[in-house]
Amino acid sequence: MRFHPLHSIFFVFVFSLLFSLGLPFLAPVTSAQTKVEELQVKIGERSNQIQALEAEISSYNREVDRVGKEAKTLQNTLKTLDLTQKKVNTDLTLTQRKISKADLTIDELGSNIQTTGKQIDNNTEVIRDMIVQIYQEEQQTAVETFLQYKTFNELWDSLESLRQVQKQIKFKTDELSGLKVDLSDKKSKTEQEQKRLSLLKENLDDQKKIVEYNKQEKAKVLTQTKNTEAAYKTLLKEKEAQKASFEKELFEYESALKLEVDPSRLPDPRPGILSWPLDKVIVTQRFGKTSASKRLYKSGSHNGVDFGAPIGTPVKSVLGGLVVGVGNTDAHPGCYSFGKWVMVKHPNGLSTIYGHLSLVKAVEGQNVETGDVIGYSGNTGYSTGPHLHLGVYATQGVRIEKYASSRGCKDARIPLADIKAYLDPFEYLPSL
Repeated sequence: MRFHPLHSIFFVFVFSLLFSLGLPFLAPVTSAQTKVEELQVKIGERSNQIQALEAEISSYNREVDRVGKEAKTLQNTLKTLDLTQKKVNTDLTLTQRKISKADLTIDELGSNIQTTGKQIDNNTEVIRDMIVQIYQEEQQTAVETFLQYKTFNELWDSLESLRQVQKQIKFKTDELSGLKVDLSDKKSKTEQEQKRLSLLKENLDDQKKIVEYNKQEKAKVLTQTKNTEAAYKTLLKEKEAQKASFEKELFEYESALKLEVDPSRLPDPRPGILSWPLDKVIVTQRFGKTSASKRLYKSGSHNGVDFGAPIGTPVKSVLGGLVVGVGNTDAHPGCYSFGKWVMVKHPNGLSTIYGHLSLVKAVEGQNVETGDVIGYSGNTGYSTGPHLHLGVYATQGVRIEKYASSRGCKDARIPLADIKAYLDPFEYLPSL
C-alpha cells in the first residue's frame, strides 16, 4: 500500500495528539446550560440570605454584649438568655442555608462535569470519523491523488486547507489542556464542598443541642429564683462566696503538690506558638499577676485568659495534640469551677484547657489538629456571663484527677496542677 506523504504526516499528527492527551476537541455543547444558570441564580439567593442572617446574628451578639455589661440583675440575665435563644435559632437557620448552598454548589459542579463529559464523548466521535476518512484517503496512490485535481491551484488549495486544519488542531489542543486542568479543579472543588457539607450537617446537630441547652438554662434560672429579683441576688451572693471558697481551697491544695516543672522542657515564650481559640478575639480578663521576671498564678488572681464569646461560638484547639480529658463540674452541685471543659496535651510540653463550654465536642483519647472544633462556648460552671476560659499549663505539672479532698467539688474530675505549672497564655498566643 502506498501513502501520500502529507496525508501520512497529518494522520500521525492527529493520531498522536488523540492518544497523548486522552481527550477530544472542545466542541460547542449547550446541553444542561439552562440548569447551570438556574442553579447559579439559586446559589446567589442563598448567598444573600446567608449575608442577611450573619448581619442579624452580629446584631444579637452586640446586644448580648451590651446587656452583659449592665448590672447583674435577674431581668438582664433573662434578657441575655432570650437574646441568646434568638441568636442560636438564627445560627440554626444560617447553617441550614449554608447546607442548601453547598448542595446547590455540588449540583452545579456536577452539571459542569457532566457537560464536559458530553463534550469529550461527542468530539471523540468526530476525531474517530476524521481518522477513518484520512485513512481511506491514504489508500490512494500519489498518482490517483494528483489526478483527482484538475489544476495545480486546486492541489495547492487542498494542501493549504490541510495546513490550516493542522493549525486549528494545535489551537484546540491548547484548549483541551486547559479543559483537563479545569476538570481536575472541578472534581477537587466537589470533594472539598462535600467535606464542607458533612461538617455543616454535623454543626447543625450540635446547634440543635445548644438551643436545647439554652432553654434549660432559662428554666433553671427561673426555678432557682422563683422569678424574683431578691431571690436572684441571694443566689448570686451564695455563688460568689462558694466560688471564692473553692479558689482558696484549690490554691492551698495545689501549692502543696510540689510537682516537678522543668522550664527547659517548655518552648521559649514567643507569639504564635499557639493560635487563637476563637475566630473573633475579645479579651475580657487576662492572666494573674507578674512576680519578679516571670508571670505566675497567685492566690486571688486569674489562672488563665477569658474571651467574650456568645453561647454556641465554636471553640478551636490552639494547637494539635491529644485530648486527655473532658468533664463537667456542674454535675457536682456547689462545684463552681470550669463547668464543661476539655483538656488537650500538646507535643511541645504545653497543655491547654477550655472551660465554661455549653457543649463538649471532643472525646477523650481523640487526636486533634490546630483549629479543630473541640466544643462550643457557654456559661457553665462559675461564670458571670457567656465566655471562654483558656488555661495553659506546663504538662509536667498538671494531672487530671478526682478532687477527693475538696468540700464543694468532692470527687469532681478536674485538672489539678502545681502553681508553678500555670503559664500565661499570652506568652504563646499571637500578638493582639
